[in-house]
Amino acid sequence: MARNAATGCLLSASILTLAACASDSKPAAENPNLYPSNYKKEVTDTMRQILSDFARVRTAFISDPVLSPVGADQRYTLCVRVTWQDAKGNSGADDRIAYFYAGRLSQLVDATTEQCNKAAYKPFPEMLVR
Repeated sequence: MARNAATGCLLSASILTLAACASDSKPAAENPNLYPSNYKKEVTDTMRQILSDFARVRTAFISDPVLSPVGADQRYTLCVRVTWQDAKGNSGADDRIAYFYAGRLSQLVDATTEQCNKAAYKPFPEMLVR
């Protein structure tokens, strides 16, 4: 009987040890500043949702992602500039800034002049294809 009790205690201790190890393990932390390798496709898809279906992009420019201060942190950002015209002949221009977290587009919002005035724009033909 003492042998069964000792075996039971040993088994219980083993189970508790394994459970403690399992609960101590933490998932690998995301790198918030992972380079956004698929940024052109993500920006294109999002911009097409922002601009109404009847708006046609006339010109498009984009900057490369760069680490920028965002609040107290650093995040990859880029700037996008498009001019468009709709079916009624109305036209406009949009300057937007994209924010990335862990390599994925998290926000694409209207940019202030200060946010994108030093952006090194290059042609963005992917936005012109409809």
